[in-house]
Amino acid sequence: MSDDVWSYALKLYARPGVEAACLSLQDGGADVCLVLASAWLGSAGVAFSQTRVNRLESTAREWREEVIAPLRSLRQRWREVAKRDTELAPLRERIKQLELEAEKVLLGRLEAVAQDWPRGEAEDLARWLEAAAGEAGGLRRDARETLRTAASLS
Repeated sequence: MSDDVWSYALKLYARPGVEAACLSLQDGGADVCLVLASAWLGSAGVAFSQTRVNRLESTAREWREEVIAPLRSLRQRWREVAKRDTELAPLRERIKQLELEAEKVLLGRLEAVAQDWPRGEAEDLARWLEAAAGEAGGLRRDARETLRTAASLS
């Protein structure tokens, strides 16, 4: 696997249907960074284990709750007002960029956790995505399947 998780995530996210699938899973409560990192691991042939998923989730939890979620919440709250307020619109865009930077940091942290996990051992992409999507993946199977299909093209 030559791509770092950030490069992989950008390429995957750009594929048809992936952005909508990620947003659908996010609306259902999934952590998109965790989902993208899991797709990266599954595509690289890292053997799935619940222990590994738990380590990733543990790494993601605080950063997601303390940094990403508040930025996202603020950006979403400002959506309608920013359409009418020309001074707020550029501030909202800056919040959006901060949110993206925070997601990049989180993906880097997830990559660091998994750096020593052997690649090329298993074809567990579907299991990685199912675990990362959690309940949202069960409710939004079509979104999870879109991601699995797009990631398997890597």
